Amino acid sequence: MFVCLCTGVTSKAVTDLVASGASTSRQIAEACGAGLDCGRCRRTLRAIIEASAIRDCPVHAAS
Repeated sequence: MFVCLCTGVTSKAVTDLVASGASTSRQIAEACGAGLDCGRCRRTLRAIIEASAIRDCPVHAAS
């Protein structure tokens, strides 16, 4: 799925960046350009970051 239509960045690319340590939409934008143009994807970028944080949480990982 495309997350950023302006730059053609996919959810897989963003997920990979988050797994590599990106923890803010600014870091993702600097790495791949998503969120730098119109900004409509920034909410989705933050949602992907939050979802990753929940999966990495020891309490949620145990369930």
